[in-house]
Amino acid sequence: MTCEVMDAAIKDDKDQGMSHHLFHRKSPAPDTSAGQHLRHLRQQAGLSQLALSLLAGVSQRHLSCLETGRAKASPGTLHALLSALGAPLEHCNEVFIAAGYAPRYAASPLDAPELALVHAAIEHILQANNPAPAIVIDSNWQVIAANASTGLLLAMVGVAAQAAPGLNLLDTLLRPGGLGDHLANAQQIRAVAWQRASREAVGNPTLAAHLRNLPAPANPEQAAGIAPVLLTRVSTPYGELRFLSTFTTFGMPLDITVESLRIEHLIPADPQTRQRMQAAFDQWSAVTA
Repeated sequence: MTCEVMDAAIKDDKDQGMSHHLFHRKSPAPDTSAGQHLRHLRQQAGLSQLALSLLAGVSQRHLSCLETGRAKASPGTLHALLSALGAPLEHCNEVFIAAGYAPRYAASPLDAPELALVHAAIEHILQANNPAPAIVIDSNWQVIAANASTGLLLAMVGVAAQAAPGLNLLDTLLRPGGLGDHLANAQQIRAVAWQRASREAVGNPTLAAHLRNLPAPANPEQAAGIAPVLLTRVSTPYGELRFLSTFTTFGMPLDITVESLRIEHLIPADPQTRQRMQAAFDQWSAVTA
């Protein structure tokens, strides 16, 4: 997550070369100490104690004592270390509890009144993106909202029945009969989605279980070494439509549910795609007006 509310960020996924079985890596056991949590997170991030101490403003000696349990971190020190590590809020709560403190972050239901502002922001972004498709997915890749243009794109390729919220993006990309069957570069898109989900599943048992029930791409290593920008190329009766994918996330979230949300935008990458999506949206608007 970045530093401003609803800051759009293009994810470069520099670590795309990680193996497709990554989600089988073990996370710390439930009774893990706070220091062991910190060591696990530091090693997972590929940081030395010196590197983390410099990022967090904590002495290397003190960090070493914290990891070995010879010292107890204050809430402020824990917050500094976890922030420097970019730890998910849910994992931050686990570390605070392991250290003997109360959890810091709530996990509000999506329909909670306190998330009304979040819903309004999401709705505004989705509508503003028309005629470009945009969807909201949670930490399990479940689609919880989508704009009209998403349904129009799915209708073009004959999977309109899946347009409603409740669709899982991994399912429609990886399972036969979904959107993945209509991608001109399906092998690349499936490989990238698989490896991204595998990384996220390291600390998400629900997503890890879901991945184990999905067909793995034929060549998951194809995600490594691809161009920095990967187009989503959709084959339709109107010709190939090409999109550039970007993400919007909530900056500095203080709620686990909000942190898990991201909006994926499919930005038309050429004039033909822009014209086709604009025409479809104009026709839909005329019918529904």
